Order: sequence, then C-alpha cells, then structure tokens
Amino acid sequence: MVLKILTAAGFVAAAALGLARAQDVASDKGEQIQNAACLGCHDLRPIQTAAYDRGMWSSVVDSMINKGAEVKDIDKPALVDYLVKSHGPLPSGRGQAILLNTCTICHDLGRVRAHTVSREEWEETLNAMLNEGAMLSDQDFPVLLDYLARNFK
Repeated sequence: MVLKILTAAGFVAAAALGLARAQDVASDKGEQIQNAACLGCHDLRPIQTAAYDRGMWSSVVDSMINKGAEVKDIDKPALVDYLVKSHGPLPSGRGQAILLNTCTICHDLGRVRAHTVSREEWEETLNAMLNEGAMLSDQDFPVLLDYLARNFK
C-alpha cells in the first residue's frame, strides 16, 4: 500500500514537472521567435514597456509581419503567448509608467506579477533594488510602492 502511494505521488510529481518543462519550452520558443523576428529591426525596450493584452500583442505581431518580420503562422501563437506572459498587461493607475520604465530595465513583467507580497515586503524589495542601482527617484518611490502594494499583494 505504501509503495502504491509513493508510486502515485511520484507519478503526479513527474507529471507536474513535465508540464512545467513543457511550458518552459513553449516560453523559450516564444522568446527565441521574439529574438529572431523582432530584435532584427528594433531593440527590446519598446516590447518591455508596452504591457499590451493578448489582442493588442496579436495585432502588433500581425502589423510587424506585414512590415516584413519573419514569423511563421504556426509560430505566431507561441510568440503572442510569450509576449503576454513576459510583457503583458498591467493594472492601470498611477505608478504603472514608473514600473514600466524602471523595473523592466532588469525584470520582465512576469517576474513582477509573480512577486505578490505585503506592502512592507515591497518596500524592502524597492530598497534592495535601489541598492542594486535601480534608477528610482525619491519622488517616484512612494508612487511605485503604492502601485505595487495595491496591485501585487
């Protein structure tokens, strides 16, 4: 009986790991497509600061394909999925522009979204980022802190 439970638990863990790896591979494929198709014409900053939703990213990709970006039809969903995951929409509000122009210098939006902590922990994170060289003014600090604490808790 114990062996059956351990075997079942191992199977579930292996299946979860396999799913996580499949998602990472899809994300890696999307990033590879982005790097090959998008970065040939412009740098990453316009992508990092866009924060578009799925519909808008799909429209942007279509527009770029019409302008000559080489993205196969079969690769478009992986690219759009990656763009939404890494550079997708954010809640609107005061502080959003600061986040896009400051935090995305080093981090994709997926990382920001995944860091859901208390206000105090956000303050500690921002102070740590300042110590790492983040360009965040004294004026923008409380605005960004309020935005993060309100939207990513």
